[in-house]
Amino acid sequence: MEDRKRSHELNRLPAEEIIDRILAENSGVPCISCSFQAGGMVVLDMLRKRVPRIPVLFVDTGYHFAEIYAFRDRIAEQWGLNLVNVVPKQSVAEQESEFGILNQTDPDRCCRLRKVEPLFDGLQPYDIWFTGLRRAQSSMRSGVAVLEDHELQAGKTLLKVNPIAAWTENQVWRYTLENGIEFLPLYNDGYTSIGCQPCTSLPVPGGDGRSGRWGGKKTECGIHILAKEEERCRC
Repeated sequence: MEDRKRSHELNRLPAEEIIDRILAENSGVPCISCSFQAGGMVVLDMLRKRVPRIPVLFVDTGYHFAEIYAFRDRIAEQWGLNLVNVVPKQSVAEQESEFGILNQTDPDRCCRLRKVEPLFDGLQPYDIWFTGLRRAQSSMRSGVAVLEDHELQAGKTLLKVNPIAAWTENQVWRYTLENGIEFLPLYNDGYTSIGCQPCTSLPVPGGDGRSGRWGGKKTECGIHILAKEEERCRC
């Protein structure tokens, strides 16, 4: 109840004030997970001005667009980021040799092996987890709170902070342009949500920003909202 009340109070504050409050009131080690999409870049820009060497966790699935790798490396150099590349236990070749092309046959399992489990393992050393998660991204994310308790598989609980949870798409792009932040060139090609290349396409006409993910089979990898297979396991 107290966490929900606190989240509701913070929701009324500007994103940068939310970050300031969290950093001032919590002594734990912070980090941010970032796929270098527009929303994540906004939160990363705010954080790097306050914690210049904050660990930036990038989940390197091995399936990303070449443009994402190039953009990640350029921003990491320009901003002097403390980049932490989180990698799965198996390489792409090893996984495909053992299980076949999971992103075609079992995308939930592929996401779990290449995104969810590696990131949750990578989050173990930290206490505060910042993200660029927003309610307006999809109906599945409409209930995202500014503050959430996130329990890792190993049992540790992190304070998950979503400072731009209430932001609209326009607010993201306004901040991006006003602060001179670079953005992924893939946005110029019409993409609105960018994940692994085999599972990312242009958004469906009339659909939300994440409608181009996983060919319409699902809209979440399981990091922020449980994927179908994980939901079954928890029943």
